Amino acid sequence: MAEETMTSGDQIWRAVAAERAGLVELLEPLSQADWDHPSLCDGWRVRDVVAHIVLSARASLGWILINVIRARGSLDRAIRDTAIRHANRITTQQLLGELRDSIDARVTAIGTTPADRLMDLLVHGQDIAVPLGITRDMPVAAARLAINRIWTMGAPFHARKKFTGYRLVATDTDWSAGAGAAITGPLAALLLIVTGREHVWDQLTGAGAARYEQRDR
Repeated sequence: MAEETMTSGDQIWRAVAAERAGLVELLEPLSQADWDHPSLCDGWRVRDVVAHIVLSARASLGWILINVIRARGSLDRAIRDTAIRHANRITTQQLLGELRDSIDARVTAIGTTPADRLMDLLVHGQDIAVPLGITRDMPVAAARLAINRIWTMGAPFHARKKFTGYRLVATDTDWSAGAGAAITGPLAALLLIVTGREHVWDQLTGAGAARYEQRDR
């Protein structure tokens, strides 16, 4: 899909479906040990990440409110707890079947957009694949849409605030954002750093990359 054409809701949803289908293909041959392997998300196994993806494809306002109340008002805790509970409640094959059934779902939770679903899948796909040593390619057009969404939104990533004083520059497509010391690299790696994934810093160069890595030392 050419990146300049991913503008309509239908095109975004088709990209979402492609990511879900690709994730099913990745997960099908995994062992039970792989499903229980820690993901890049702190405290989440691979199966918990999959459960979160499944639940996000069908979350209603009532379901969200009930689980936020159950989590004592914390949306982050609600997301974590519901994913883990769901992953523990059903078998691996049932969870895989639910993901397969959700491929064509076009549901957005209140306050979110189809681009949020795409971003979630791109990033969580890496959260699953990287710890298992699996290479999962990220389509540039989809990554571009996702990083634009993240850069223009606030919570939960606060990307513009987090990278104040830096300019992010993609090397594989015409994309940049911010002002200041350059952080340069593949768009997929830039998407992952703005969503808090630290494992890709070795793919990034520029004065800003060195400065940012040293910020807390």
